Amino acid sequence: MSESVNESKIENSTDDRSAGISMETSSTTTTGESEEDVREAWTNYRFDGEAKLSVENLDVWYGDDHALKDVSMEIPEESVTALIGPSGCGKSTYLRCLNRMNDRIKAARVEGSVELGGDEIYDANANLVELRKRIGMVFQSPNPFPKSIRENVSYGPRKHGDIETGLLARLLGRDDTDEEADLVERSLRRAALYEEVSDRLDDNALGLSGGQQQRLCIARCLAVDPEVILMDEPASALDPIATSKIEDLVEELSKDYTVVIVTHNMQQAARISDQTAVFLTGGELVEYDDTDKIFENPESQRVEDYITGKFG
Repeated sequence: MSESVNESKIENSTDDRSAGISMETSSTTTTGESEEDVREAWTNYRFDGEAKLSVENLDVWYGDDHALKDVSMEIPEESVTALIGPSGCGKSTYLRCLNRMNDRIKAARVEGSVELGGDEIYDANANLVELRKRIGMVFQSPNPFPKSIRENVSYGPRKHGDIETGLLARLLGRDDTDEEADLVERSLRRAALYEEVSDRLDDNALGLSGGQQQRLCIARCLAVDPEVILMDEPASALDPIATSKIEDLVEELSKDYTVVIVTHNMQQAARISDQTAVFLTGGELVEYDDTDKIFENPESQRVEDYITGKFG
């Protein structure tokens, strides 16, 4: 993974690469953003191994607003994929498409294909409860339940029927109290939080710090054993120390999970991701490649301008 952005390469990249770019496009651009046609080769990212998620010709509308335009990309398994771009470019909309969270928005209309391990998630008969178990999500602001730390972690497995506790379960000989304790500890350890809360698992989760709450939400996500973890700017509301812990955790999780993260922090994307997708004005995927390549030698002039701060 890239540890830093090579600033000298960004600042001194040649103009020859962009000299032949067609400037004829009807796309609306933001202030300071040049116009150029997107080339298919810039988004046709090739990698070793299997794709965990395959997206084809994805379009999203919010009413008459065409928020995401004809996006196709494959996301490698057991890796970190960063989605970057200025506000309003469609990256969070794209992220929500990956577990059909946009279904909750009345005005949203989605067309195209998203496959998870070969299964079409937009199939009319898809089980959304099962889908969101396989593809978990961590939101921008920590959102623990007003319950104990223990109950927050075990909430998902209880809802899915994987764990049964209480008087009725004991009477029926199906009490999973020991299994619950193991699950809570395992999930909190995976989220790098157990050592900090092991002596207060029955305390209200709302008493944790912001960074601890966010790691608790990650533990809650891990408790249902997802295949993919979606993160929508998970550290944007945190202080630098808490942010560093989240970044370390993301890198560790990518050894066993497929992680897709939206971030406005380009240095963060450069530090923790294996590949980076750049969305720009009009909901376009403009470039998708290895993170080092995106930050050191992008193909698109607009991507270079965005990375070097000329707009956005």
